Amino acid sequence: MDAKKLIKEAIKAREMSYSPYSKYMVGAALLGKDGNIYTGCNIENAAYTPTNCAERTAIFKAVSCGVKEFEAIAIVGYAKGGVPHIGQYAAPCGVCRQVLMEFVNPKEFSVIMANSEEDYQIQTLLQLLPMGFGPDNLK
Repeated sequence: MDAKKLIKEAIKAREMSYSPYSKYMVGAALLGKDGNIYTGCNIENAAYTPTNCAERTAIFKAVSCGVKEFEAIAIVGYAKGGVPHIGQYAAPCGVCRQVLMEFVNPKEFSVIMANSEEDYQIQTLLQLLPMGFGPDNLK
């Protein structure tokens, strides 16, 4: 996995964000086990509840293309026109963590939270969602 390449793609995806209400722009780049990268951005809605996070946009895009196995995701988010704060990252929300649990091995899946190619942190999904509920719980 090339973390910097994923971060670069997440930065590009962030520019497509539709965030007229919060002004908080997020991009995500999801690496499929097929080697392809699926990108997504946050898409807000005036009613708020229908808003979709960048991470889920990327996951849903990949799944709609038939890909259901993933290695890593990079997430870049900060205010429109703002400057990212060193060491302060956009982490996936609880809903996105739960959606990721559906498709990945939480012990192996890497979540790259970044501001730039030089300023990032990597954790496993297990670290971000200990005792998560997934498909194995239903067996």
